[in-house]
Amino acid sequence: MYLLGCDIGCSSVKVSIVDAESGEAIGVDCYPKEEAPIMAVHPGWAEQNPEDWWLYFKNAVMGVLAKSGIPGDEISAIGIAYQMHGLVMVDKNKNAIRPSIIWCDSRAVAYGERAFHAIGEEQCLAHLLNSPGNFTASKLAWVKEYEPENYRAIYKIMFPGDYIAMRLTGDIVTTVPGLSEGIFWDFQADALSQDIFSYFGFSEDIIPTVCPTFGIQGELLASVAAELGLKKGIPITYRAGDQINNALSLHVLNPGEVAATAGLSGVVYGVNSQLKCDPLSRINTFAHVNHTKAQPRLGALLCVNGVGILNAWVKRTIAPAGFTYDQLNELAASVPIGSEGVSILPFGNGAERMLQNKQIDCAVFGLNFNTHGAAHIARAAQEGIVFAFKYGMEIMSEMGIDIDIIRVCNSSMFQSPILKEALAGVTGTLIEVYDTSSAEGAAKAAGVGAGIYSSPQEAFASLRRLEEVEPDGLKADRYCGAFDVWKDCLNKMIGKS
Repeated sequence: MYLLGCDIGCSSVKVSIVDAESGEAIGVDCYPKEEAPIMAVHPGWAEQNPEDWWLYFKNAVMGVLAKSGIPGDEISAIGIAYQMHGLVMVDKNKNAIRPSIIWCDSRAVAYGERAFHAIGEEQCLAHLLNSPGNFTASKLAWVKEYEPENYRAIYKIMFPGDYIAMRLTGDIVTTVPGLSEGIFWDFQADALSQDIFSYFGFSEDIIPTVCPTFGIQGELLASVAAELGLKKGIPITYRAGDQINNALSLHVLNPGEVAATAGLSGVVYGVNSQLKCDPLSRINTFAHVNHTKAQPRLGALLCVNGVGILNAWVKRTIAPAGFTYDQLNELAASVPIGSEGVSILPFGNGAERMLQNKQIDCAVFGLNFNTHGAAHIARAAQEGIVFAFKYGMEIMSEMGIDIDIIRVCNSSMFQSPILKEALAGVTGTLIEVYDTSSAEGAAKAAGVGAGIYSSPQEAFASLRRLEEVEPDGLKADRYCGAFDVWKDCLNKMIGKS
């Protein structure tokens, strides 16, 4: 019995096949092999074509079946993880009306800020647990004003994972965690937010039917099954946003448990059981996969936009031609902690939530043309990413979220020894590194939704820890000192010095 999980990212679609009995991933593939393009027609914009995601998904599924040799008729359930906050609009024929406005697009910041003040800050924070900010509802408001013909053509709106599920099953459904990440959900009423729909003038008719996060969400169409080499009727039994799913993949389900990722963007995600939020909406709060009104489970999400995208920029711009990421890490390790005075603010990928939606762009401080080279830039970039995490975690601490252990996947930038060492050092916490992935987690979660596993605890009992990274005393002191310098640079940029 096998489970298939996919992660619809903005850089690629990743697919994993998991043996339900052993919990082992026995096949993995992704498409495209290079980073997928993001359209930026204007500064601060970011769009992708949903049809491209579907093409990537199909290629990745056929690739993993071919690699693993698993017969398609032995797949028992499908789970979907997806890039959060993206806006997909379809017409009555279920065709995408325009490209998706994805998570890192900044055009809707002003719409969220106006809504925050008009609805009332206390009202928003008490009911939405966030400012409307630059999230999906605000992006839809931008479409309503600037593309009225497209807006009038809307039959349903959805999130990227909902779109892929629709292509698989023909059904248009969504989840409460999805609606909460789009800022459409009222946690006090446990229903769609009347404040949001009234203020923006949206009709509730455009919202899909709500389905459980775990459970039957549709069945694979015969035409799609034939194209992909699967069997008709395979149930889709799970979907969640990528950061929510990543936390589940690391078995982060309860208060005090924390997960982190460092892909294109970076996230620290902690679970709490109280309807609490950051009054400045720098840290955002969404429904976790196991949230119910009776037993709240809320994810406090710190996001840093410029993480893997900064490291990729360094690799192609600063590093010698042909360098691999492993070689880039070795180059960075050739200079001492603190990069001999170079500090980089990794904020060049749109407006940053933890900076109250300011877009300050990336900045380099302390660069001396006579003493610094590519190695200093490489290290300062990785340290700057970690220091941005630390800055946000200080805000999480103000919310009463304690972080004792951080769990991460052995993927993306957490394969960098510097990143792990710096994060442990500057935060004073233990870093636990696990052999898993978001796609693998989605596959196991599909097993929960299909009833193959009795609980997430059973599904993730096979999770394998690869290493622990503890704070190193002297190095930790040096990282903390470098963070203080970095923080001074940031405060100057945002006018807090």
